[in-house]
Amino acid sequence: MVNPVRLLGYVLWIGKEIVAGTRDVVVGLVAPRGYSSPMIVQLPLRCTTDLEITMFASSITITPGTLVAAVAASDGADEPPTLFVHALFADTEEAAMDDLYDMETRLLTAMRGRPPRPAAEVFGRRAA
Repeated sequence: MVNPVRLLGYVLWIGKEIVAGTRDVVVGLVAPRGYSSPMIVQLPLRCTTDLEITMFASSITITPGTLVAAVAASDGADEPPTLFVHALFADTEEAAMDDLYDMETRLLTAMRGRPPRPAAEVFGRRAA
């Protein structure tokens, strides 16, 4: 069940992330050194409903420096849906995935009223 207070908190947090992402992109454009390190990461999701997936993909895409390049639907009970995300300013694939899982955790906590199981527990990897 959607928790309105947590949803408002998520909206405020994503607003802060938009401002921070805008700053990173502007600094990356004017910095004389090579600041960006673009990559595409494959991100298995804990989101299960179409609404959760759509809101998460929209949150990623609205944040400057990230973009959902593709969505792969699950092909069975064993495979979760997957997003392919282009990240412009992540230092490593692990860092990019940790930041994305942090965003997913915040969204799912607001949408479900409780935090999801940690990504490390679900997918067997270290994640935020």
